[in-house]
Amino acid sequence: MTTTARETRSGAVSAPRGDVLTIRGGRPLDGRVDVKGAKNLATKAMVATLLGETVSTLRDVPAISDVAVVRSLLEVHGVRVSDGDEPGALVFDPSDVESAHFEQIDAHAGASRIPILFCGPLLHRLGQAFIPDLGGCRIGDRPIDFHLDALRKFGAVVEKLPSGIRLSAPDGLRGANIHLPYPSVGATEQVLLTAVRAKGETELRNAAIEPEIMDLIAVLQKMGAIISYEPNRVILIEGVETLRGYDHRSIFDRNEAASWASAALATDGEIFVGGARQQEMLTFLNVFRKAGGWFDVQEDGILFRREGELHPVIVETDVHPGFMTDWQQPLVVALTQAHGRSIVHETVYENRMGFTDALVKMGADIVVHPHGLQDGPRRVPRRDLEQAAVITGPTPLHGANIVVPDLRGGYSHVIAALTAQGESTVSGVDILSRGYEKFLDKLEVLGADFDVIG
Repeated sequence: MTTTARETRSGAVSAPRGDVLTIRGGRPLDGRVDVKGAKNLATKAMVATLLGETVSTLRDVPAISDVAVVRSLLEVHGVRVSDGDEPGALVFDPSDVESAHFEQIDAHAGASRIPILFCGPLLHRLGQAFIPDLGGCRIGDRPIDFHLDALRKFGAVVEKLPSGIRLSAPDGLRGANIHLPYPSVGATEQVLLTAVRAKGETELRNAAIEPEIMDLIAVLQKMGAIISYEPNRVILIEGVETLRGYDHRSIFDRNEAASWASAALATDGEIFVGGARQQEMLTFLNVFRKAGGWFDVQEDGILFRREGELHPVIVETDVHPGFMTDWQQPLVVALTQAHGRSIVHETVYENRMGFTDALVKMGADIVVHPHGLQDGPRRVPRRDLEQAAVITGPTPLHGANIVVPDLRGGYSHVIAALTAQGESTVSGVDILSRGYEKFLDKLEVLGADFDVIG
């Protein structure tokens, strides 16, 4: 018997009744799943509602716990959030924004790193902001120094406290010239959310240009912001005094779409991902095809399956338009079944290969090089923090008891258990509710054989 996750009043999926799955693998995943709006856009567009003077509506909001966290944080700051006129739509009324007690913010933030993005909008609205210690998936240091340095350049005063960080803007915020040492998505979002109402012009160089960033720019432009994207990762923002609300449909979640595509590859199944679009997945689709995958782009989604035996590939993760770091973990599971030696160079996070320990326990032949590989041609410049994984296959996987380390690694563990022969116990799956809407329901639709313990 399969137990599905519960839904909260906000529409976000809560943790399953138990956070342990018993999975009986060796069966292909077949069927259709649909993806909604991208986690990496929806949560940021929700923060942007603080900047508006009127009501905003966001559509295709995914039912995930990160959305519930942001909703709670908005509500403790006085934003009234309600359901919209269609499933997956949320309406935000920011007319009564007020300061929240530090304890409230800390209680609602949990392990999320989203509160740092509240700083710019709250400094504009209230003149001050408080953020607690930041959590998130333990896949690397992910310092917030980029964020704080940018906020200081806008004129914010940053005070670090034992329990978190207090920010103020006694003279208001003004435009700045900012050059990011790395095209950080979070820091780019921070600059955008702060610059749109800062006095004067902001020039952001070495900006992230992910599709979710461009969708956030579209949201802000609908609100009345003046933003232009220039060549060579330069974004120009002319500050305006006021912004209005927006009505926007989120870009689809390409990370979830790629995850299900890799699941089809690993289990030798066939999965149609409704809502997936080709343009935002071009880089992934190329690697998918090289690895032996087949796909058919249709009007309402993309069909994914394996075409014959799998082939080894060399992958280098990078910022957009490169191969996303969130794509490599599910793909590695499929590469354990490829004929030959694959290499995955992880250049974005310094600690994202730990999930392979469980795959080795299940029978995979994976060797992680903690400082990367020095030899061989490279397209992506080497970084000091990078790692590399060498995967030799095919190796049959067998059931094991494994513990989920983070969001994408946890998804990969579940897919590995579904690929393996025999029974596996996967603990800590509640973290998957952060980024995968109705995950257990989708597994059930695809024919997965599992039970929830607890």
